[in-house]
Amino acid sequence: MTPTPILWTFRRCPYAIRARLAIRSAGVPVRLHEVLLREKPDAFLAASPSGTVPCLQTETVIDESRDIMNWALSRNDPEGWLADAAAPLIDQCDGPFKLALDHTKYHVRYPDLDPAAEREKAATILRDWNAQLTTSGYLLGDRMSLADAALLPFVRQFANTDRNWFDDQDWPALARWLRSFEQGDAFAAVMPKLTPWQPGEDGVPFP
Repeated sequence: MTPTPILWTFRRCPYAIRARLAIRSAGVPVRLHEVLLREKPDAFLAASPSGTVPCLQTETVIDESRDIMNWALSRNDPEGWLADAAAPLIDQCDGPFKLALDHTKYHVRYPDLDPAAEREKAATILRDWNAQLTTSGYLLGDRMSLADAALLPFVRQFANTDRNWFDDQDWPALARWLRSFEQGDAFAAVMPKLTPWQPGEDGVPFP
């Protein structure tokens, strides 16, 4: 009998959230091992080449969130996420948007950069996504797609760096998209509060 794959995860990490969203959509069973990032267990460090979450431990080790999403959806894709042309948007999110997000959220680590200018770089991208969302409820049409699942956790993280400022911006479609996600069933399902995994424990069945 093949053992159930293990997903090493951290509740608030946007990379881990997107992986859990795809696994939930696919309905592929895994066992969640919550990692306390300041006290990473030896079993996790032995499994993860990068020492970062998410990490899927199955027949092989998959150490990148996009690869985990594709792994799950290649096994079962009831919502048709893999049929969507999501790659350019995810590339933009994981490249220039994430860089500007980090420079904004963790600005003390980058004393040579202007955090306001970095925030504006992220906002410029968000305005483009807002324009794309004005014609439909989601990035690629009238239903959630792989692009939405991959981007929303990072937009949420950016918004939470200064929620009052974010809410004051003129991007109503983007704000509705994020609010719908945060209030929806999928987000609630992938955000259970778990105690950190301890050696000898089986982990938490998911989804």
